Amino acid sequence: MRYLARTADGEALLGDDDGFVPLAAASEHASVRDALPAAAAGTLPAPDSATADRIPREKRSLGAFLDEPGKLFGIGLNYVEHAGDLSEEAPEEPASFFKPATAATGPGGPIRLPPASISERVTAEAELAVVIGRTCRNVDAADADDVIAGYAPVIDVTAEDVLQRNPRFLTRSKSFDTFLVLGPHLAVPEAGTDLSDATVRTIVDGETVAENVVGNMTFPPRELVAFHSDVMTLEPGDVISTGTPGAGVIEPGDHVRAEVEGFGSVGADVVR
Repeated sequence: MRYLARTADGEALLGDDDGFVPLAAASEHASVRDALPAAAAGTLPAPDSATADRIPREKRSLGAFLDEPGKLFGIGLNYVEHAGDLSEEAPEEPASFFKPATAATGPGGPIRLPPASISERVTAEAELAVVIGRTCRNVDAADADDVIAGYAPVIDVTAEDVLQRNPRFLTRSKSFDTFLVLGPHLAVPEAGTDLSDATVRTIVDGETVAENVVGNMTFPPRELVAFHSDVMTLEPGDVISTGTPGAGVIEPGDHVRAEVEGFGSVGADVVR
């Protein structure tokens, strides 16, 4: 597995399980965004080819892997069990929505809860996100790997009581600043990698509050890419959060973590 990442001060990195090198020392690309098409095409260089030595991950302070994400999609009720938990039926088509780029933040957060006068019940949930690497339209699911740069763990956050007042308040409930925590790296697997056994876990203060495997999604990641490419042009840096196995209520002082087996994890503190 190769990884694209950024340091907390913005330097683009290329890595593997042994550590990271500056992206510019291994390729012609100076930013993660510029490298997304190469990731989608399977032409990222190996870190071994860099003119700099690897630095172990634990000695790097990583920020969000994208400094300027593109369109941010969320997918609702994509696990049948999660829909049942909410006493709803799984939709027959992907239930997608947008979050603004200003909702995105990096590893550690913090997730900033709105004033209690606006929302008293906020939830956080782990998700696997798929990141687009090449501009595309009308892509078949079987060809989606040609346009997918990679995958990342994310934490999606919702002002749940706002949403419960009226489902038309979905955009507002999802759009507060810091309500999408992007993982510390973009994992770039080999084309055709089987995602079905990857477990997605929502963890609050060390307790797993929900988990499920990608194979239990109603609409798998590659199908979501194909579906949305039939609606609109997808571009490098677009992020599709593929749905959650379940959410946990969060309070100031909590620590939330999203774990996706094989693709990494991301955590964030909660403040008000």
